[in-house]
Amino acid sequence: MDDPKRRELGDFLRARRGRLTPESVGLPRHRRRRTPGLRREEVAELAGIGVDWYIRLEQGRPVTPSAGTVDALARALRLSEPEHQHLRALAGGGTYKPFERETAPDSLIHLLKSLSQPAYVTGRRRDLVAWNDAANDIFAFDDLAESDRNILVAMLTVPRSRALFGPGWADEAQRMVAQFRITHDLSAGDPAFVALLSKLRHGCPEFEVWWERHEVRRSASGRKVLHHPAKGMIAFDHASFQANDDPALKLVIYTPVAR
Repeated sequence: MDDPKRRELGDFLRARRGRLTPESVGLPRHRRRRTPGLRREEVAELAGIGVDWYIRLEQGRPVTPSAGTVDALARALRLSEPEHQHLRALAGGGTYKPFERETAPDSLIHLLKSLSQPAYVTGRRRDLVAWNDAANDIFAFDDLAESDRNILVAMLTVPRSRALFGPGWADEAQRMVAQFRITHDLSAGDPAFVALLSKLRHGCPEFEVWWERHEVRRSASGRKVLHHPAKGMIAFDHASFQANDDPALKLVIYTPVAR
Protein backbone atom coordinates (compact mmCIF):
# COMPACT_ATOMS: atom_id res chain seq x y z
CA MET A 1 0.00 0.00 0.00
CA ASP A 2 1.28 3.46 -0.94
CA ASP A 3 2.33 5.45 2.15
CA PRO A 4 2.25 9.22 1.46
CA LYS A 5 4.64 9.95 4.33
CA ARG A 6 7.25 7.53 2.92
CA ARG A 7 6.72 9.04 -0.51
CA GLU A 8 7.57 12.45 0.95
CA LEU A 9 10.67 10.91 2.54
CA GLY A 10 11.81 9.69 -0.87
CA ASP A 11 11.09 13.06 -2.48
CA PHE A 12 13.02 14.86 0.26
CA LEU A 13 16.07 12.61 -0.18
CA ARG A 14 16.03 13.09 -3.97
CA ALA A 15 15.72 16.86 -3.63
CA ARG A 16 18.63 17.06 -1.20
CA ARG A 17 20.74 14.69 -3.34
CA GLY A 18 20.02 16.79 -6.43
CA ARG A 19 21.42 19.99 -4.98
CA LEU A 20 24.89 18.53 -4.26
CA THR A 21 27.86 18.08 -6.57
CA PRO A 22 30.65 15.50 -6.26
CA GLU A 23 33.11 18.30 -5.60
CA SER A 24 31.02 19.69 -2.75
CA VAL A 25 31.28 16.39 -0.85
CA GLY A 26 34.88 15.59 -1.72
CA LEU A 27 34.25 13.11 -4.55
CA PRO A 28 36.02 13.24 -7.94
CA ARG A 29 33.99 14.03 -11.04
CA HIS A 30 34.82 11.23 -13.47
CA ARG A 31 32.58 12.02 -16.40
CA ARG A 32 29.81 14.32 -17.54
CA ARG A 33 26.46 13.70 -15.87
CA ARG A 34 23.09 13.72 -17.57
CA THR A 35 21.34 15.07 -14.46
CA PRO A 36 22.60 17.38 -11.69
CA GLY A 37 23.38 16.15 -8.23
CA LEU A 38 24.93 13.07 -6.69
CA ARG A 39 24.14 9.56 -7.83
CA ARG A 40 22.30 7.30 -5.42
CA GLU A 41 25.31 5.01 -5.09
CA GLU A 42 27.44 8.00 -4.11
CA VAL A 43 25.04 8.96 -1.33
CA ALA A 44 25.01 5.35 -0.12
CA GLU A 45 28.81 5.26 -0.13
CA LEU A 46 29.08 8.52 1.79
CA ALA A 47 26.53 7.31 4.36
CA GLY A 48 28.11 3.86 4.65
CA ILE A 49 24.92 1.98 3.75
CA GLY A 50 23.94 -0.42 0.98
CA VAL A 51 22.86 0.99 -2.37
CA ASP A 52 19.77 -1.24 -2.50
CA TRP A 53 18.74 -0.05 0.97
CA TYR A 54 19.11 3.59 -0.05
CA ILE A 55 17.16 3.03 -3.28
CA ARG A 56 14.29 1.58 -1.26
CA LEU A 57 14.21 4.71 0.88
CA GLU A 58 14.03 6.96 -2.19
CA GLN A 59 11.30 4.78 -3.66
CA GLY A 60 9.18 5.14 -0.53
CA ARG A 61 9.32 1.41 0.16
CA PRO A 62 8.22 0.09 3.60
CA VAL A 63 11.63 0.14 5.30
CA THR A 64 12.47 1.89 8.55
CA PRO A 65 16.04 3.18 8.86
CA SER A 66 17.72 3.20 12.26
CA ALA A 67 18.58 6.45 14.01
CA GLY A 68 22.21 5.86 13.09
CA THR A 69 21.34 5.48 9.41
CA VAL A 70 19.28 8.67 9.46
CA ASP A 71 22.16 10.57 11.05
CA ALA A 72 24.60 9.12 8.50
CA LEU A 73 22.32 10.23 5.63
CA ALA A 74 22.06 13.69 7.15
CA ARG A 75 25.86 13.96 7.16
CA ALA A 76 26.18 12.57 3.64
CA LEU A 77 23.59 15.00 2.27
CA ARG A 78 25.00 17.97 4.22
CA LEU A 79 21.64 18.66 5.86
CA SER A 80 21.05 21.67 8.06
CA GLU A 81 19.73 21.05 11.56
CA PRO A 82 16.07 21.75 10.56
CA GLU A 83 16.49 19.42 7.57
CA HIS A 84 18.06 16.75 9.80
CA GLN A 85 15.12 16.96 12.21
CA HIS A 86 12.68 16.75 9.31
CA LEU A 87 14.41 13.64 8.00
CA ARG A 88 14.14 12.03 11.44
CA ALA A 89 10.44 12.81 11.62
CA LEU A 90 9.75 11.42 8.14
CA ALA A 91 11.77 8.26 8.81
CA GLY A 92 10.09 7.60 12.16
CA GLY A 93 6.97 5.57 12.67
CA GLY A 94 3.51 6.80 13.51
CA THR A 95 1.08 9.14 11.81
CA TYR A 96 -0.92 12.21 12.73
CA LYS A 97 -4.61 11.86 13.50
CA PRO A 98 -6.96 12.96 10.69
CA PHE A 99 -7.16 16.72 10.40
CA GLU A 100 -9.97 18.61 12.07
CA ARG A 101 -10.19 22.38 11.88
CA GLU A 102 -9.26 23.91 15.23
CA THR A 103 -11.03 26.43 17.42
CA ALA A 104 -9.23 28.76 19.81
CA PRO A 105 -9.99 28.47 23.55
CA ASP A 106 -11.66 31.44 25.25
CA SER A 107 -8.48 32.31 27.13
CA LEU A 108 -6.54 32.69 23.89
CA ILE A 109 -9.33 34.71 22.28
CA HIS A 110 -9.36 37.02 25.31
CA LEU A 111 -5.60 37.52 25.03
CA LEU A 112 -5.86 38.15 21.30
CA LYS A 113 -8.54 40.80 21.70
CA SER A 114 -6.62 42.53 24.49
CA LEU A 115 -3.60 43.19 22.26
CA SER A 116 -3.32 46.58 20.60
CA GLN A 117 -0.86 45.33 17.97
CA PRO A 118 -1.92 43.09 15.05
CA ALA A 119 -2.21 39.44 16.09
CA TYR A 120 -3.83 36.27 14.81
CA VAL A 121 -4.00 32.55 15.54
CA THR A 122 -3.35 29.79 13.01
CA GLY A 123 -3.85 26.02 13.19
CA ARG A 124 -1.93 22.98 12.01
CA ARG A 125 -2.91 23.51 8.35
CA ARG A 126 -2.26 27.27 8.69
CA ASP A 127 -5.98 28.03 8.77
CA LEU A 128 -6.82 31.41 10.29
CA VAL A 129 -8.57 30.46 13.52
CA ALA A 130 -8.95 33.95 15.02
CA TRP A 131 -7.61 37.50 14.67
CA ASN A 132 -8.03 40.89 16.29
CA ASP A 133 -9.18 44.19 14.84
CA ALA A 134 -5.62 45.46 14.48
CA ALA A 135 -4.73 42.46 12.30
CA ASN A 136 -7.83 42.95 10.20
CA ASP A 137 -6.89 46.60 9.74
CA ILE A 138 -3.60 45.51 8.14
CA PHE A 139 -4.46 42.22 6.42
CA ALA A 140 -8.23 42.56 5.79
CA PHE A 141 -8.94 39.01 6.99
CA ASP A 142 -12.65 39.85 7.37
CA ASP A 143 -12.86 40.33 3.60
CA LEU A 144 -11.63 36.82 2.82
CA ALA A 145 -14.14 34.21 1.75
CA GLU A 146 -14.62 31.51 4.39
CA SER A 147 -12.78 28.98 2.19
CA ASP A 148 -9.81 31.37 1.82
CA ARG A 149 -9.26 31.96 5.55
CA ASN A 150 -5.90 30.27 5.55
CA ILE A 151 -2.66 32.22 5.84
CA LEU A 152 -1.05 30.37 2.90
CA VAL A 153 -4.08 30.86 0.65
CA ALA A 154 -4.27 34.52 1.62
CA MET A 155 -0.57 35.06 0.95
CA LEU A 156 -0.17 33.07 -2.26
CA THR A 157 -3.48 33.42 -4.08
CA VAL A 158 -5.04 36.76 -3.04
CA PRO A 159 -3.75 39.56 -5.32
CA ARG A 160 -3.73 42.24 -2.62
CA SER A 161 -1.12 40.25 -0.67
CA ARG A 162 1.39 40.72 -3.48
CA ALA A 163 0.78 44.46 -3.32
CA LEU A 164 0.90 44.52 0.50
CA PHE A 165 4.30 42.78 0.67
CA GLY A 166 5.65 44.56 -2.39
CA PRO A 167 9.17 43.56 -3.55
CA GLY A 168 9.49 41.22 -0.57
CA TRP A 169 6.46 39.11 -1.49
CA ALA A 170 8.31 36.26 -3.23
CA ASP A 171 10.86 35.82 -0.42
CA GLU A 172 8.15 35.87 2.23
CA ALA A 173 5.93 33.47 0.29
CA GLN A 174 8.79 30.99 -0.19
CA ARG A 175 9.64 31.19 3.51
CA MET A 176 6.04 30.35 4.41
CA VAL A 177 5.96 27.44 1.96
CA ALA A 178 9.19 26.01 3.41
CA GLN A 179 7.81 26.27 6.95
CA PHE A 180 4.58 24.58 5.92
CA ARG A 181 6.51 21.71 4.30
CA ILE A 182 7.46 20.38 7.73
CA THR A 183 3.83 20.13 8.83
CA HIS A 184 2.51 18.91 5.50
CA ASP A 185 4.91 16.02 5.06
CA LEU A 186 3.87 14.47 8.37
CA SER A 187 0.22 14.72 7.32
CA ALA A 188 0.74 13.82 3.64
CA GLY A 189 -2.29 12.15 2.14
CA ASP A 190 -4.77 13.70 4.56
CA PRO A 191 -7.69 14.94 2.39
CA ALA A 192 -7.64 18.38 4.01
CA PHE A 193 -3.97 18.85 3.14
CA VAL A 194 -4.47 17.47 -0.37
CA ALA A 195 -7.27 19.99 -0.93
CA LEU A 196 -5.09 22.85 0.32
CA LEU A 197 -2.25 21.92 -2.04
CA SER A 198 -4.67 21.82 -4.95
CA LYS A 199 -5.91 25.32 -4.13
CA LEU A 200 -2.35 26.66 -3.87
CA ARG A 201 -1.30 25.03 -7.14
CA HIS A 202 -4.25 26.51 -9.00
CA GLY A 203 -4.01 29.93 -7.39
CA CYS A 204 -0.27 30.64 -7.42
CA PRO A 205 1.85 30.12 -10.59
CA GLU A 206 5.09 30.04 -8.59
CA PHE A 207 3.95 27.54 -6.01
CA GLU A 208 4.77 24.28 -7.83
CA VAL A 209 8.41 25.27 -8.42
CA TRP A 210 8.86 26.20 -4.76
CA TRP A 211 7.12 23.05 -3.58
CA GLU A 212 9.26 20.74 -5.70
CA ARG A 213 12.41 22.13 -4.08
CA HIS A 214 11.28 20.48 -0.85
CA GLU A 215 12.90 23.17 1.28
CA VAL A 216 12.14 23.15 5.00
CA ARG A 217 12.54 25.92 7.55
CA ARG A 218 11.60 26.42 11.17
CA SER A 219 9.28 29.22 12.19
CA ALA A 220 11.33 32.22 13.23
CA SER A 221 10.83 35.79 14.30
CA GLY A 222 11.82 38.58 11.96
CA ARG A 223 10.89 41.88 10.39
CA LYS A 224 8.40 42.58 7.62
CA VAL A 225 7.97 45.75 5.63
CA LEU A 226 4.47 46.21 4.25
CA HIS A 227 3.04 48.60 1.66
CA HIS A 228 -0.42 49.35 3.01
CA PRO A 229 -2.84 51.10 0.62
CA ALA A 230 -3.93 53.61 3.32
CA LYS A 231 -1.07 53.66 5.83
CA GLY A 232 1.81 53.64 3.35
CA MET A 233 5.05 51.79 4.14
CA ILE A 234 4.99 50.26 7.62
CA ALA A 235 7.35 47.85 9.36
CA PHE A 236 6.69 45.19 11.98
CA ASP A 237 8.73 42.78 14.05
CA HIS A 238 6.84 39.49 14.19
CA ALA A 239 7.05 36.48 16.47
CA SER A 240 4.96 33.34 17.00
CA PHE A 241 4.04 31.48 20.17
CA GLN A 242 2.71 27.93 20.58
CA ALA A 243 -0.47 27.54 22.64
CA ASN A 244 -0.40 25.27 25.69
CA ASP A 245 -4.04 24.23 25.22
CA ASP A 246 -3.40 22.89 21.71
CA PRO A 247 0.19 22.73 20.33
CA ALA A 248 -1.22 23.00 16.80
CA LEU A 249 -2.33 26.58 17.56
CA LYS A 250 0.14 29.42 17.09
CA LEU A 251 -0.33 33.02 18.14
CA VAL A 252 1.44 35.43 15.77
CA ILE A 253 2.05 38.99 16.96
CA TYR A 254 3.20 41.95 14.87
CA THR A 255 4.87 44.76 16.80
CA PRO A 256 5.17 48.11 14.94
CA VAL A 257 8.69 49.40 14.33
CA ALA A 258 9.47 53.08 13.88
CA ARG A 259 11.13 53.77 10.55
